[in-house]
Amino acid sequence: MAKKKDILVQEQPANDKTENLAPHTADATGELMNTNTGLRINDDQNSLKAGERGATLLEDFIFREKMTHFDHERIPERIVHARGSGAHGVFKVYKPLAELTKAGFLNDPSLETPVFVRFSTVAGSRGSSDLARDVRGFAVKFYTQEGNFDLVGNNMPVFFIQDAIKFPDLIHAVKPEPDNEIPQAASAHDTFWDFISLMPESAHMVMWAMSDRALPRSYRMMEGFGVHTFRFVNAEGVSSFVKFHWKPLLGVHSVAWDEAQKISGKDPDFHRRDLWDAIESGNFPEWELGVQIVPEEDEFKFEFDLLDPTKLIPEELVPVQRIGKMTLNRNPDNFFAETEQVAFHLGHVVPGIDFSNDPLLQGRLFSYTDTQLSRLGGPNFQEIPINRPIVPVFNNQRDGHMRQTINKGKASYGPNKIGDNFPQQAKASEGGFTSYPERIDARKVRARSKSFFDHFSQAKLFFNSQSDPEKDHIVDALSFELGKVKEAAIRERMLGILSLIDQNLAAGVAFALRMPVPQDPELPVNHSIPADGDPADYDSLMVEGSLSKSAALSMAGTPKDSIATRKIAFLAADGVDEKSLMTVKDALESQGAVVEIIAPRQSYILSDGDTQIPVQHSFLTAASVLFDAVYVPGGTNSVASVEADADAIHFLNEAFRHCKAVAADASAIQVLEATYFVKKIPTDFSDETVVKEGIVVTDDPGELADKFVLAISQHRFWDREKARKVPS
Repeated sequence: MAKKKDILVQEQPANDKTENLAPHTADATGELMNTNTGLRINDDQNSLKAGERGATLLEDFIFREKMTHFDHERIPERIVHARGSGAHGVFKVYKPLAELTKAGFLNDPSLETPVFVRFSTVAGSRGSSDLARDVRGFAVKFYTQEGNFDLVGNNMPVFFIQDAIKFPDLIHAVKPEPDNEIPQAASAHDTFWDFISLMPESAHMVMWAMSDRALPRSYRMMEGFGVHTFRFVNAEGVSSFVKFHWKPLLGVHSVAWDEAQKISGKDPDFHRRDLWDAIESGNFPEWELGVQIVPEEDEFKFEFDLLDPTKLIPEELVPVQRIGKMTLNRNPDNFFAETEQVAFHLGHVVPGIDFSNDPLLQGRLFSYTDTQLSRLGGPNFQEIPINRPIVPVFNNQRDGHMRQTINKGKASYGPNKIGDNFPQQAKASEGGFTSYPERIDARKVRARSKSFFDHFSQAKLFFNSQSDPEKDHIVDALSFELGKVKEAAIRERMLGILSLIDQNLAAGVAFALRMPVPQDPELPVNHSIPADGDPADYDSLMVEGSLSKSAALSMAGTPKDSIATRKIAFLAADGVDEKSLMTVKDALESQGAVVEIIAPRQSYILSDGDTQIPVQHSFLTAASVLFDAVYVPGGTNSVASVEADADAIHFLNEAFRHCKAVAADASAIQVLEATYFVKKIPTDFSDETVVKEGIVVTDDPGELADKFVLAISQHRFWDREKARKVPS
């Protein structure tokens, strides 16, 4: 039994993914160049030729190795979630959850579990913009001492479809149309809305996708959800249903649609850059992991089906318990090796976490393995360093493309006597995974439970729960999207669907499209039925829910008590009042904000005391859409220069249009008077103006800083949007 003792010694993991990656990390600093076989290279600038002006020789093996590797550097991009950004971090549970789950990482508050997180858009290709109106992927790989657990979710808690067999149809519909490969990373076209208008089960998710949730200010300021209903199983074998939530400590914030379109032109890497810069500067993003727990005996107590992925559990019915915190604290060393090659899989679970019979979840369990086999070249994708668990792997799987493990011994099968029957199966008491023994007694059928047929009550709940500005944004989004649809029949059919959610919603969109709301929706409403099915049996069964609103579904109530990591633009020029600039700058930075000075030219400006103040951007390279707020300091010459600069005035008008906080020293009031928006607001600049309009003007830099911090922390002043639209 000596061999077994040796194996047990090996199985003690180093609980540090950085250390785990170290043997696979190369740093060329101070090193001489060589080939992949270790041969040192004397000349990497010239290929081997027959004379200085002669033909390149086929025998140049150094050139051929280099070029062959280059020719094969790209792997197939993900079919969905192709454009992403990742980061390393840690997770710690607050207290043991033994009554709910036997998962080790959820029962040891002293343990830091390494994680790797990948955020992504869904529909676009790798080269698309970060700011597309889209769902965002939120996938977390926990490197636990019991193996990897992948929580693969989105920033929205529900999905478009109920059964995974419809997933190819959904993605084919939302991707660029096959005849012309247009449009990129956008749902605003005929094929998507044709599909959606025939699939009423998508109604709830459409409300989320057309809301501000589809335009996050930052990956750091969006929620994450596991989408599906999972199971927790404790050591006694008792099961409960669980929904996973990620709650950002910076709150949940968005950008405006007009702003998103402009950011896509100014900086399509906006979200990637924001995440990278925050981590590099030590402003580590944080989320709390929350769970909604439903005892198994309560599975059928709700007006909706827990297994339906187009439904959520309102937090008023089952509160979210915050059980731990995740902190992202390290950027990848190499985008391709880590962010691009990381492979997530819903089937990567650990003892204590199991699946429900959600039909979308069940289908995705197959899809992920199949995808990685194609994308990463074969069955050994788990051996890529970023995908390796922190525990050693012992099994009888062998060979295949890019195998890296050198397995010793003769036996690659079990049972065996040649190797004393190692590696052995693990008992449940030794941490071996056992599936929850759910009782199954049913006929083999292709069918869907009638409890899945209510498609509109939660769509209605979501819309009713939004603030007035959020409702306006949904109307505008639907008007934009359907305004891009060329076929009138699709627009009309979709208006019928919207009328089943909310008549005012349908009327607002119809007004923008200059179309009437249909008296009755086109029948059948649901076209997703089997060939032998009766359409009448598949149309929605509207259920009047016990809730008319849910506060958790609106972003209006998100925390607004911090300006940490917010980017503030200071518009200044030579002659700036140094006190006016530095007092406010120091105050904002003391609260964690990032201040960047924008001037007519790069390099620096001279203050009224001849101090050189570094400039981060010129008006040529900066844009208001890349900042959260804007301030104009005093100084006679500086104020005159800023007022005379058309780009500076445009900067202010655009910031106002996008509902951002604006501040100016009282001596810079002439700059505000040169804007269009000053005609739209009260001119007394009282405390009430700060609260309602987000405009701060005073001659006391200390007082201005305090009020400006208050205004910035509100994120946006959406109420000014309708009445105070300005050209920009």
